[in-house]
Amino acid sequence: VQLVESGGGLVQAGGSLTLSCTASARTFSTYAVGWFRRAPGREREFVSSINFSGTRTDYDDSVQGRFTISKDNAANTVHLRMNSLKPEDTAVYYCAASSTRASRLTRAYDYWGKGTLVTVSS
Repeated sequence: VQLVESGGGLVQAGGSLTLSCTASARTFSTYAVGWFRRAPGREREFVSSINFSGTRTDYDDSVQGRFTISKDNAANTVHLRMNSLKPEDTAVYYCAASSTRASRLTRAYDYWGKGTLVTVSS
């Protein structure tokens, strides 16, 4: 499964961006997807996840209420809508797919994209 992230860019604090993760697999509907991010000088951290059917979501406390994850199985795509962005949201954002379950743990994911950079200016 190949995953390609898009939608990153430069935005002012308080602004919004929508990231997309598009998968090559025709069986994408059977995969759970997670979003992670790595800020400069920090380890990769969990942002959000969604189960295979798109009916269950999870968010890190730092983005709860500001970010929304959604899954479009017909389009093989997962979106991450990011509102009220803060400078501390600046990071490379990665999507990942799991054939077993949605998780906050990186080791649960089988496939990873190369990432898309989000920069939030103050």
